[in-house]
Amino acid sequence: MPSTVEKLSPSRVKLTIEIPFADLKPHLDKAYREISSQVTIPGFRKGKVPPAVIDRRFGRGAVLQDAINDALPDAYGQAVSDNDLTPLDQPEIEMTKLEDNDLVEFTAEVDVRPDFEVPAAADLTAEVPPLTTSDADVDERIEVMRQRFATRSDVERAASEGDVVTIDLEARVDGELVEGGAAEGVTYTIGTGGMLDGLDEAVTGLSAGESADFSSELVGGPAQGQTADVHVTVTKVQTEELPEVDDEFAQLVSEFDTVEEMRADLADAAVRIARLEQLNAARDAVVADLAAKTDFELPEGLVASEIENRKQQISDQLARAGYTVERYLEESEDETAENQEEFWAQVEENARTSLKAQIILDKLAETSEVPIEQSDLTEMLFRRAQASGTSPEQEMQHMMEHNHTAEWMGEVRRNKVLTEIVKGAHVTDTNGEVVDVAAIRTDGTLADAAPAEPTADAQAADDQAVEAPTTDGDDTASE
Repeated sequence: MPSTVEKLSPSRVKLTIEIPFADLKPHLDKAYREISSQVTIPGFRKGKVPPAVIDRRFGRGAVLQDAINDALPDAYGQAVSDNDLTPLDQPEIEMTKLEDNDLVEFTAEVDVRPDFEVPAAADLTAEVPPLTTSDADVDERIEVMRQRFATRSDVERAASEGDVVTIDLEARVDGELVEGGAAEGVTYTIGTGGMLDGLDEAVTGLSAGESADFSSELVGGPAQGQTADVHVTVTKVQTEELPEVDDEFAQLVSEFDTVEEMRADLADAAVRIARLEQLNAARDAVVADLAAKTDFELPEGLVASEIENRKQQISDQLARAGYTVERYLEESEDETAENQEEFWAQVEENARTSLKAQIILDKLAETSEVPIEQSDLTEMLFRRAQASGTSPEQEMQHMMEHNHTAEWMGEVRRNKVLTEIVKGAHVTDTNGEVVDVAAIRTDGTLADAAPAEPTADAQAADDQAVEAPTTDGDDTASE
C-alpha cells in the first residue's frame, strides 16, 4: 500500500496512505459475509444473502465503511514500518478520498520519536549524598522488633501516657454523624499522636467504661477540614511491656544466638539499604543529566497528557489518604516544595524528564537490541507482587488479561539499559568521593546482597529495587 510522509515538526508527521481496492477486497468480502450472517431477508438463508441485495437494503456506503475500518490498522501499521517511524501516541485519522472500485486514501497525523544523538554514558555525571549509617539505625530497627513482640496486660485503673487503650469513637458535625465517623475497638497508645488532635488529653485519666467529649478537626473523609464533636469511650486499658534486648530476644526474633550477632547483621542490612538509597539517588541524577544533555523536542500533546495523568494520580492518592496538597507539604519530611505552585511545577518538570528519559532509553534498547530473558520477566512479576501484596501468578494473570505484556517488557528493557548507563556514568558524593555503582544488578538489587533466607530484617535491603523511569510514576511516593 503506497504511503508518503510529511514532517510537521521534529516530533510530528502526517502520513498519507492509499489502499487500492485490490487490497481492500478481502475486507469487503469479510464485511459482506458478516452482514449476511446477521440479517434476515425474506427469500434468502442467513449467510447466503448476495452482496447486491445487501447494497440495496443497507447501502454500499455502510459496507465500505466496515471494510475500511477493518483495513485501517494494517494499512497504518505497514506505513509506519515502511517509513521507519516510531509512534509515541495514537494517530488522528481522516479519510481524504474514497473512489469506489478504485482506491481509498486517508491521512494519519501522529507524534513520533524524533531523531537525536544520545551522549555517551561516560559523559554523564551525578552527585549524590554520602553513604551514612549509624548505631541509631540499628537501635530503631530493634525497637520496632521489640514493639512487635511486646506483651500487654489489662489493668483496672485510669489510663495514663504510654498505656494502650481500646476505644470506641463517634464524630458528629452539627449533630449529624459524619460518614465513616464511627469506629469500634480501635487500639491506641496514649502519647503517640497521629490520630485526632485532643484525643490524648481526652482519654488520659479515663478507666474502662468511661467516656469523654472533645472537639477536633477531621483530617480525612468527606468531612475533612471540618471541626467535629467527638465522643470517645474507653473499653479497655492495658500496660505494654517490651522484651529486654538480650540473647533470648535475639534467638526469638532472628536466626542468631547472641545480641552482638543480631546487631551486626542489622548493621549490614542498614548499610545495604543506605547503598540502595544512594544508588536510587544516583539513578535519578543520571537520568536528569541524560535528559538535559540529549537535545530534542518533546511532543507537547504527549507532554500535556502525561502531566494531566500524573496530577490526577497524585490528587487521587492524596484524597484516598485524607490529605490536601497543603497538608501533605506541611507533614512530608522529604518534600522540598514550599507551596502548591512550586509542588505542581515540580510535578510537571518531573513528568517531562521522565517522559524524555523513557524515549531515550527505548531508543537505546532498540539500537543495542537488549535481550529479555524469561528470568527478567519472572523477577519483575515477583517484585510487582511484593510491592502490591499479591502473588506472581496474580500479576501474570493481570498482565495477560489487560494486555500489558509489551508495556511491561519495555519497562524491563529500559531498566536494563538504565542500569548499564548508571554504571558507565561518573558518580560522586557531595564529599567528592567516587560512588561504586558497579554493585547494582540489572534487576535493581545489590550484586552482593544475601540471596539466602532473610536474616533478622536484612531482607529489607533488597526490597528497594532501582527501577527505570516510566510514565506512570507516583510523584508523591518517589519524588
